[in-house]
Amino acid sequence: MKRTNLGEFEELVLLTTGVLFDNAYSVAIASELSKESGRKVSVSAVHPVVYRLEEKGFLSSRLGDSTANRGGKRKRLFRITPEGKKVLDEAMALRSQLHQKIPKVAWQNS
Repeated sequence: MKRTNLGEFEELVLLTTGVLFDNAYSVAIASELSKESGRKVSVSAVHPVVYRLEEKGFLSSRLGDSTANRGGKRKRLFRITPEGKKVLDEAMALRSQLHQKIPKVAWQNS
């Protein structure tokens, strides 16, 4: 697989998918991300991102069971793949490494 960059919103969606684990579908991801970030996140913003992350190999998906309250329509549930975990770990390590390199004097002027 060719190395791809992970955008900030993609990273947040990937992290939220991990938080929701077996209940990670577009509506739940948007809701959880809105709750955690304090910003409105729409399903229409999340939907293309989960499919793009799946194309990149960072998520996998399966259809859940049909439910009466959805008129028999099944939810597409997402899970982080091993490659998705790897890219999240790399992003976190890079952010941490750069954060630690900021000289203390830089914080004094903030």
